[in-house]
Amino acid sequence: MLSMVRQLQSRDTTVRAHEAAHIAAGGGVVTGGPTYSYQKGPDGRNYAVGGEVGIDSSPVAGNPQATITKMETVKAAALAPAQPSATDLSVASAATQMQAQARIELYRQSQHKPEPGHAVDFLV
Repeated sequence: MLSMVRQLQSRDTTVRAHEAAHIAAGGGVVTGGPTYSYQKGPDGRNYAVGGEVGIDSSPVAGNPQATITKMETVKAAALAPAQPSATDLSVASAATQMQAQARIELYRQSQHKPEPGHAVDFLV
């Protein structure tokens, strides 16, 4: 029984530290506090054995530069724990893909801007 309680205590500490790392690195993209799943130990206490923190990983509409910056924060939050989970790695990968798409959009926008002092023709 004592061994099981120690294992659960260790897991509880690890899970809480993992979620705290997400929150600390997440800044403005964290959508709320951690949510834990618990297991009741042989001592009758509940121990956190899993957890999650909500992260807003949506792009910033109409602003690819802001999306690029936001996705840096999303990646930092996802990869902040010492041992990122498979879900954490997936979130970081998706953020990297969104950054690439935003960079393409930013490039396209830069190709459509007239240089200062030059006339612009509009087709009607």
